[in-house]
Amino acid sequence: MTPQAKKTVLITGGSRGIGHSAVLKFKENGWNVATCATGEARLQQSPADLKFLCNVAKAHEVKRGIEKVLHTFGQIDAVVNNAGLAGSNPLSPESDDEFWLRILDVNLNGTYYMSKYVAPHLPDRTGRIINIASVLALKGVPDQTAYCAAKHAVLGFTRAFAQHLAPRKITVNAICPGWVRTEMAEGRMKEIGMTENDISTSVPLARFVEPSEVADLIYFLASSEASAMITGQALTIDGGTLP
Repeated sequence: MTPQAKKTVLITGGSRGIGHSAVLKFKENGWNVATCATGEARLQQSPADLKFLCNVAKAHEVKRGIEKVLHTFGQIDAVVNNAGLAGSNPLSPESDDEFWLRILDVNLNGTYYMSKYVAPHLPDRTGRIINIASVLALKGVPDQTAYCAAKHAVLGFTRAFAQHLAPRKITVNAICPGWVRTEMAEGRMKEIGMTENDISTSVPLARFVEPSEVADLIYFLASSEASAMITGQALTIDGGTLP
């Protein structure tokens, strides 16, 4: 089968965590998979068909990356805006403005740039955009002001852009994971001094989400005819943590 005969997905932040699991899921199902990240060593270990360095917060790098995918595969059928940055930033007069701006830049502007520049290339009726948000797009945490603000904004962008692309029958949705077993979660647990067992007690289903489970939901939204009428939605996958 030629590359053009297969569907193509572009996954940002695909070198680790949820992004890496999404790369594996699409590969297993016969898609052309392109992915980008900012860390070259981890990126080169990815099983994706096309790998390139890209800071999604820089519009010119995003446009250059999209051109690479189109040149290689001739099409882009789905985009997964997964690249993200998190970290504690308690809000005070002394708090780090640069860190606040970096978190908004990667999580929000990265989603904006990729969606904006890839949308004209997505096929009508079957094009898909999946934004990885967070349960923190739906609630607040005291020391996560920047991350909460960014992910709330990603959800607002998702809902608005879904309306914008609705005439072309292209769907735009956000996935809002709870605690997922990733390196990002490990870093957060160290920040707050808690273990996975500690946190799991507050989850009704009493465990973390596996990255592969988020990847399954991503793939459903990208590929299933059953998802064709799902757009502008925030789909939580959190073991029942949020009501």
